[in-house]
Formats: sequence, C-alpha cells, structure tokens
Amino acid sequence: MKVLRGVFFTIIILFMLLLGIVTPAAFIGLVVFLIGLFLNNQYRRFKTNFNKSGWIMAAGMILSIFLAVAFSETTETVTDQDIEEDTKQEETAKEEQRETEEKQQAEEDKLAEEEEAKKQAEEKARLEAEKAEKEKQEEAERQQKEEEQIAASLGLELVTIGRVVDGDTVETSDGRKVRLIGINTPESTTKDEEYGKEASQYTSSKLTGKKVWMQKDVSDTDRYGRLLRIIWLEIPSDDMDETEMRTKMFNAHLVLNGFAEPSTYNPDVKYSEFFRKFGREAREASKGLWAFGNEGTTRGDLDSSGSSSAGGSSSGSGTGNISSGSETDSSSSSNSASSSSENQSESYKNCTELRKVYPNGVPSTHPAYDSKHDRDKDDFACER
Repeated sequence: MKVLRGVFFTIIILFMLLLGIVTPAAFIGLVVFLIGLFLNNQYRRFKTNFNKSGWIMAAGMILSIFLAVAFSETTETVTDQDIEEDTKQEETAKEEQRETEEKQQAEEDKLAEEEEAKKQAEEKARLEAEKAEKEKQEEAERQQKEEEQIAASLGLELVTIGRVVDGDTVETSDGRKVRLIGINTPESTTKDEEYGKEASQYTSSKLTGKKVWMQKDVSDTDRYGRLLRIIWLEIPSDDMDETEMRTKMFNAHLVLNGFAEPSTYNPDVKYSEFFRKFGREAREASKGLWAFGNEGTTRGDLDSSGSSSAGGSSSGSGTGNISSGSETDSSSSSNSASSSSENQSESYKNCTELRKVYPNGVPSTHPAYDSKHDRDKDDFACER
C-alpha cells in the first residue's frame, strides 16, 4: 500500500514538474502540493492534530494546473501576437523588397528602353546620313555628268595651269603653252610695256595651279606652236551668253579689268564683238592700262591707228595661226611695198645699227622693218 501511495505521489510530482517546465508559474502549485505532502507525512508519523493536508495537496495540484493553463494561453496569445507581428514585419519587408525590386526593374527597363531608343535614333541618324551622303554623291555624279556633257558639247578641255608665262600666255601642267585668243596684254617678257607686269601678276594669281576649261575657236595653234584658246574658269551653260562670259571667262576678265586690249585675228572671231564691248567699257572707266590714255599701253582693236582688226591685220600679240600668219606676212609685205613706193626704204645691217636710229625698234609698217630682224615674228623688229 505504501508502495502504491509513493508511486502515485511520484507521478503527480513529475506531472507538476512538467507543468512547471512548460509554465514556470506552475511551480507555485508544486510548492503548495509539497507543503501538503509534508504535513500529511507529519500527520501520519506523529499523529498531529492537523489532518487537512490532503486538501492542501489537492489545492496545490489544482493551482499548478490552473497556472499552467492560464500562463500557457497567455504565452500562446503573446506568441501568436509575436508571430503575427513578425509575419506582418516579414510581409512588410517582403513588400518593401518587392517594391524596391520592382522599382529597380522599372529603372532598368527604362534605361534599357532609353538605350534602345538611343540606338534606334543613332541607327536612324546613320541611315539618314548615309542616305544624304548617297544622294549627295549621286547629285555630284549627276552634276559632273551634266557638266561633262555640256563641256563635250562646247568643246571644252579640262586642264591644270602649271605656270604663267605672260599676261596672255600660260603653260599647262603637262607642258603645253597656251595663248589666250581675242586679247592682247602689255608685254612683260621680250619687252617691257606699261602695265605688263601687273597683267602678268594678275593672270598668275588667278590661274597658277588652278583647273580650268580650255575652248578652241577655229585655229588650233599659232605660228609658234602655242595652243590658241579661250579659258573658262567654270563651265558655262551657254558660251554665247554675255553674263556667263563676264562671270566665267578669264579672257573676258582680263579685258573688263583693264589688263588686256581686245585683239582680233581671223578666223578666231567668235567672241570679238563682246571683247570690243568689254574693252570700251574698261576704257571709259579708265581701268588698268587705259589709265595711261585712250590708246592703252599695247596694240589692239581699239587703237585709233587700227593696227589690229578683225580682218587679220598685224599685231604684237602674234595669236594668228599658221594660215593667218601667212596672210599677215603677205599683208605686211604689201604694206611695206606700198610704203617703199611712197617713201624711201631704209636698210640696216643688224639691230644694233637700227637701234642707233630707232632705239625701240620698228613695226612692220615702218620703212626700216626687215623680217630678218624680227626674230620672234611678232611683226615688230629689234624691239627691246
């Protein structure tokens, strides 16, 4: 019986210990239970007058259970609240993280869109630039083709001027000498005429190293093998248009600016009337060589003596071709013969003797002219 009683109390104490472990407040009930158990043992051993120990043990056991249950619910409530709060915090943190990630993703998407838009804009700009460049090239090629067609129809040849020999004589980069037809600038090489150097310097400044277009009239070369040409700075749309001549033809520029006189030789008379008009304009304005007088400083169509005319009369320019040169020589011979019949002819052994009488030489119309003294065949003998 004692054994069963001991086992029973042991089980109850262990139970209450478990309750105390789970809920520490339950240890109060265990203490009360142990006090009751102690009093019960005292009653049994010493037969004390206190016999209510069983109620104390029962109260301790009930108190322990009550406290365990009460504090367990409180703990569970607190735990649930903590869990709920933790859950809310976790959800809030997750929501914030999700919003942050969404924001970052939105920014990344925006950057990606901007980058894509930038690439598309660059690609569009590149394509437009390529298209514009292609159109520009096509337009340039079209213009070049049109210019080549116009140049071919007008008989123009593209050349580069290598050097300038005189105001009206140049040399191409491939070594061909070119005499500008229809005009005559003052001499600055074989002799020094007023305004010759200025004319040569002007031509040099405008043509040296430049690409120009050469145009033939009728004659190809003169008696000295020089090409007889009109020089255009740009291709004219109409080579007989006066405005085009004034703006694009270099021969006309020389006359208009007073660096040359018009000087016509058959059969190259295509622009002779225009050159005479330009020459009269320059003379009226006293430009260049016309500032020295109405006769200018060299021979040409506007001289009062008429030493140069469209009929092929003699001139110092020497621009006539071989055929016209022969005609000029014949004309000179006739004039000389006529002069000889009216005046006494003069004969000199050489230029040294002739210059003693005529220091500056003589023209072909002078009685003292002899073709053997005219080495450069410019119808002017023994010039300095």
